[in-house]
Amino acid sequence: MKSTALIIMAKEPKVGSTKTRLCPPLEPVEAANLYEALLLDTINLAAEIEGADLAIAVTPPEAIDYFKEIALPETILIPVACGDIGECLSRVLRDLLNKGYQRVLALNSDGPSLPPNRIRSAIKHLDHHDLVLGPAEDGGYYLIGFKKIHADLFKDINWSTDQVLEQTLKKADQMGLSLQLLPPWYDVDTAADIERLKDELKTLPIQKLKHTRVLFNQWLG
Repeated sequence: MKSTALIIMAKEPKVGSTKTRLCPPLEPVEAANLYEALLLDTINLAAEIEGADLAIAVTPPEAIDYFKEIALPETILIPVACGDIGECLSRVLRDLLNKGYQRVLALNSDGPSLPPNRIRSAIKHLDHHDLVLGPAEDGGYYLIGFKKIHADLFKDINWSTDQVLEQTLKKADQMGLSLQLLPPWYDVDTAADIERLKDELKTLPIQKLKHTRVLFNQWLG
C-alpha cells in the first residue's frame, strides 16, 4: 500500500488566458510568465515534502508535453479536462486513491511561499481526521486532503468565488466528516498579492522561490 500523494492543480501558462485578473497592471505576457514562475516554485515546494509522491494535474490534457519538460523525475502526470475545478479535483484525487495511496492531497499552483510545514501538518492530520483543508484568504482553499473519495464535497459549489470554503465546510458538516483546518494562506491573484510576495521574499532564504526571484529581478531591469 502506497502512503501519500501530493498533487499540484496546474494549468499550462498561456498568454492572454493565464492570470488575467492581473492585467492590468501586468501585460498578458508578464502575467503568463509570473504564473509559470509560481508553478515552477510550487513544484520545488512540493518536492520538499518527505515521503509524499509528487503528482501534477495537467490542464488542458494536450499540455502534457509542456509538463513533461518542467516536471521533476518520477512525477505522476494526470491529464484532466473537466467543467470546473471541483470536477478536476474529484477526478484526480479519485485517480490517486485508485492507484493505492492511503492519503491524497491537492495543492494550488500559485502560492509557493506557503511554509512546507503546513503541508507536512496536513499529512499528519489525516491520521486522525477524514478531511483537512487549508483556507485561502480569498475565501477558497489552497489545500485539500482526505483518505477516501468524498465526491459530494465538490458538488454544488460556487467555484472561483469567496463562498468556496464556506460551502465546502457546510458540506463536510452535513456529511459528518471530521475536519482539521490549517492556518490561512494567500494566492497570488492581484497586484497587492504581488507586492506582498515581493516583501515576503526579502524575509525568506535566498534559495526559496528562485524562479519568482529571477522574474522579479528581470522586471526591475
